[in-house]
Amino acid sequence: MKAVMQAHDLSIGYTRPEYRVANSINAALHAGELVCLLGPNGAGKSTLIRTLSAMQAPLSGHVTLQGDGVTSLNARDLAQRLSVVLTERVDVGMLNGWELVALGRHPYTDWTGNYSKQDEKIIRWAVDAVGATDLAPRPVNTLSDGERQKLMIARALAQDPVVIILDEPTAYLDLPRRVEIMQLLRRLARQTKRAILLSTHDLDLALRHADRIWLMPKGGDLQTGAPEDLVLSGAFERAFASEGVHFDPVTGSFKPTLDHCAAIKVIGEGLPHIWLTRALERNGYAISEAAAISVKIEDSQFNIEYEGTTHTVESIYNVLQQLNTLILETL
Repeated sequence: MKAVMQAHDLSIGYTRPEYRVANSINAALHAGELVCLLGPNGAGKSTLIRTLSAMQAPLSGHVTLQGDGVTSLNARDLAQRLSVVLTERVDVGMLNGWELVALGRHPYTDWTGNYSKQDEKIIRWAVDAVGATDLAPRPVNTLSDGERQKLMIARALAQDPVVIILDEPTAYLDLPRRVEIMQLLRRLARQTKRAILLSTHDLDLALRHADRIWLMPKGGDLQTGAPEDLVLSGAFERAFASEGVHFDPVTGSFKPTLDHCAAIKVIGEGLPHIWLTRALERNGYAISEAAAISVKIEDSQFNIEYEGTTHTVESIYNVLQQLNTLILETL
């Protein structure tokens, strides 16, 4: 698969004084793929995005877009190939949705700023593509963050670029809207054959939706690959290793590192078993088949058994309360 954007031995950071955030970055974006850029705070994700977008000069190395260096392209040519959606909320005044999306056609208009029939056709297509037809007539300042983000993505689409880069596009959204935006971006990458790169802290959503991950550990080398390959290689555990938290490769999520107060055997199946186990682990219990204390799930009840005695409770909350009392008595 041919790359549409590539980073070649790229070193990124700041000058005066020089501070290198990351070195020797070699990575590529391919048409039709959704790529998620992940890493801990301070790893340099935003710096990398600004460098790829020619908003910031590299310290060394270079970035190519369709074979041309991004820093050698004039503003109009770059805007026709690359669209960027940043984290910051942009003040768009009294513009409605149509007018906001239409801003994406500016790289194609003449000095009069008038839109051609082709421009108008592309604007309508971009609005329809993100499912925002009902939002477009409304003033942007009356929209929710999720609705506004849809129109910002439509504005990026209206530029008709080969690459779309988004910096934390789900930062201000609740969970349902974050899922919706990730699903939208994956669908757009597939259907429009554009390369889409986004930075995010939503590890779970990235693992579920990305075709590839760019994993940027703090002070380490950028690693790329399918989400599953990076999990299996241990790259996620190494990148996010920190005191008090660890990455669980089984569930694909972060868990607190706790000192276990006791071991519990859980007997049962289905959702009650899953959520009881989660609650016990959250409260510092180790799950073990050899534990002296067991919790058996039967008929929507929880039977706590220890040294021949049984305590029956009705909820997971009460299980935790009873276990806390039991542990204190055995200390």
